[in-house]
Amino acid sequence: MPRELHAQATVYQLKKGEAYMSRKQLIHFHRILNEMKASLGEDINNTVHKMQDEATVFADPNDRASQEADISLELRNRDRERKLIKKINKTIIAIETGEYGYCNNCGIEIGLKRLEARPTATLCIDCKTLDEIKEKQLAK
Repeated sequence: MPRELHAQATVYQLKKGEAYMSRKQLIHFHRILNEMKASLGEDINNTVHKMQDEATVFADPNDRASQEADISLELRNRDRERKLIKKINKTIIAIETGEYGYCNNCGIEIGLKRLEARPTATLCIDCKTLDEIKEKQLAK
């Protein structure tokens, strides 16, 4: 996973009496998401170029196996990033349609602090916690 994608973004300072998901808040999160997407795109492009540059055929089977393991790991990471880009695109659409910031399960506010930590969050902390508990129970 790439470095902290939105660590350099400024935390939104809520103004007294400001409504939840005001225009300024939506612009703030839209910018964060676009920055994350651009960073991921750069990482993917860099990986492709790096893999092309390092494409070497090793005679030693151990070296070849090591290279293939590295490539496999890189490809898995890029696949995760590709999925995150899809999630970011869905989140940007939610901002544009006015659905951003509200829990997909119960409809309550997700909260600015949670969205700052995970801008693509679609569940409030309570619904997310319940999902994780259910997931753990099913995994046993």
